[in-house]
Amino acid sequence: MELNAAFDAFRARAPFVPELAIVLGSGLGQLAHCPEAAGGVSLSFTEIPGFPQQTVVGHAGKMIFCELEGRKVLLQAGRFHFYEGNPMALCTAPMRLYGRLGVKAVLHTNAAGAVNGSYQVGDLMVISDHINFQGTNPLIGPNLDPGPRFVDMTEPYDADLRRQIHAAASACGQRLQEGVYLAVTGPSFETPAEIRAFRALGADAVGMSTVPEAIVARHEGMKVAGISCLCNMAAGMLPQPLTHQEVLEAGAQSAARFEALVRRFVRGLDL
Repeated sequence: MELNAAFDAFRARAPFVPELAIVLGSGLGQLAHCPEAAGGVSLSFTEIPGFPQQTVVGHAGKMIFCELEGRKVLLQAGRFHFYEGNPMALCTAPMRLYGRLGVKAVLHTNAAGAVNGSYQVGDLMVISDHINFQGTNPLIGPNLDPGPRFVDMTEPYDADLRRQIHAAASACGQRLQEGVYLAVTGPSFETPAEIRAFRALGADAVGMSTVPEAIVARHEGMKVAGISCLCNMAAGMLPQPLTHQEVLEAGAQSAARFEALVRRFVRGLDL
């Protein structure tokens, strides 16, 4: 895709430079329907050159500029996945647009499977680190300025933002996990043997997104935070098959707690 054309269209529609972009994952898009979002400026993915129609159920495929808890934010309802056959350049293009617009930080959210046996379905997990098991890296190819050729990933998920999310959870009286997110390509769910291997590698949750976007967001100089909604126990941990419908239903059941946490986090955001 032509990044310059996409950015020109995006910038022309942006009513302001958000302090924070929030990527809403599967089953977590309810925040995009809040009263503040309804009064904001909505931009469909298809209005941006090179952005195709969203295809995954549970992803609305739009960006909303609005004020949330007194802060200027952008809500990204949906994302492009590698498993849909999209090139990495498209999967991560929103991060390129946000970085060039001047967004300071991005909060990635996703639906994930719990690999850590002490977790429960419905738990929210702050991402402390990740393991890229997608077999590629979104920075492969010519380096895009102003990012460095070799990006330091010692702390991919900002420690201060993680602290602020924990403080928000405490203020809401919520239980919050913290752990390592492992990204696979999908779209098949993992096998029990793979889950055992991922647990041995140190993963606490597994999913099919976020990691490429987090890498590119860091390349763009943005601070990154991540929250996973644990919508199922990973393969082999319970005597039942896995379905995407289960993921959506668990996300919907966690929507109120998720929205309360994000609102409190945004209200106290300190960048």
